[in-house]
Amino acid sequence: MANTSLSATRSGGGPAGSGRTPRVLLLAQCGNSVGDGVFLVVSALYFTGVVGLSAQRVGAGLAVAWAVGSLAGTPLGALADRRGPRGVSVLLALATATAVGALLLADSFPAFLAAATLYATAQTGLAAARQALLAGLVAPADRTAVLARLQAVLNAGLAVGAALGGVALHLGTPAAHRAALALDAAGFLLCALLLSRLPAPGPPAAARDRSAPGVAVLRDRPYVLLTLLHTVLLLRMPLLSLALPLWITRRTDAPDWTVSALFVLNTLAVTFFQVRAARSVTDLGTAARAVRGAGAVMAAACAVFAAGALPGLGAGGAVAVLVLGSVLLVAAEMRHSAGSWQLGLGLAPADRIGRYQGFYGTGVPVARTLGPLLVTTLLLDGGPAGWLLLGGAFLAAGAATGPAARWAARTRG
Repeated sequence: MANTSLSATRSGGGPAGSGRTPRVLLLAQCGNSVGDGVFLVVSALYFTGVVGLSAQRVGAGLAVAWAVGSLAGTPLGALADRRGPRGVSVLLALATATAVGALLLADSFPAFLAAATLYATAQTGLAAARQALLAGLVAPADRTAVLARLQAVLNAGLAVGAALGGVALHLGTPAAHRAALALDAAGFLLCALLLSRLPAPGPPAAARDRSAPGVAVLRDRPYVLLTLLHTVLLLRMPLLSLALPLWITRRTDAPDWTVSALFVLNTLAVTFFQVRAARSVTDLGTAARAVRGAGAVMAAACAVFAAGALPGLGAGGAVAVLVLGSVLLVAAEMRHSAGSWQLGLGLAPADRIGRYQGFYGTGVPVARTLGPLLVTTLLLDGGPAGWLLLGGAFLAAGAATGPAARWAARTRG
């Protein structure tokens, strides 16, 4: 299937997919991903140990914040369509930096909740606006390759940020925690500055479209189905950060340091191999095959993780099984990412990329909000059977993506 739903719009950025534009996008990604790495490591202990909030309140507040943020992606993406993605991206990067600054000043739960909600909303909208900006400056044939490089830089930046956050945790002082979060705010300020230096895409065709932002997307039933299937596959996100650590420490004989080792394995694999994994994804057909294969490999990874709890494995055997499962999981993650980028952008109408990407991107906050509860309940209560059930869901979602993509392509005329 040819990718015919998007047109390449170039405006002073040099050849699409090469030259200055991708370099600036990569630097912007690096700036905010280093800050995000710091935030991921430091934030929970800062809010509980320095601000004095309970862990339950922090968890509930973040769940509410990401739930609200998931609703903001489509209207903010529509704003990028109407007003231009460069300006909206810069504005939302500045809003994210402001939100981190507000989190530094928060001294009560209501203040924390308000700042966290602004943070989640701005982050979700920024993701949609930046996708629309990339689509306006990079030719369709080059987008998946550029996105793969961005994903690799994101993981490298997260690793660097996590190391810096570890320094703050080692120092253990309130000043060190605040300095670490200030670095996150600085990263988004740098991101805003860099994005402002990009050329502006041509006038957005969607400026004439005054319909409610979500109406056109919700009427596009095949795209809604694709988004739903994409969200199911994104339930892999809380596996590495939450479900596996609990599974390893409670249900296997593997030592606790295995949790950290698997995280490092995942981060390094994506950093070094995401670009290579995306090379074969060049159109809607190869994208659908990549997602189908990713679903099957995710299912295999779940079966392997379930086997990690078999009696008699011992510490060494359990570690070997968990490493194998993690290799399968990260291989599936890279293929799913490459395929989903191509499908999400390639099937979005050229004049509504922002709002469509905002809707497609709701899978991430939904996975962050509902995923931890769903996955931990399924796996910790269900044990190996829960892993197999989750694997079956991945397998089914991957297999259904191809027919859904073909349905969507037919409706594009």
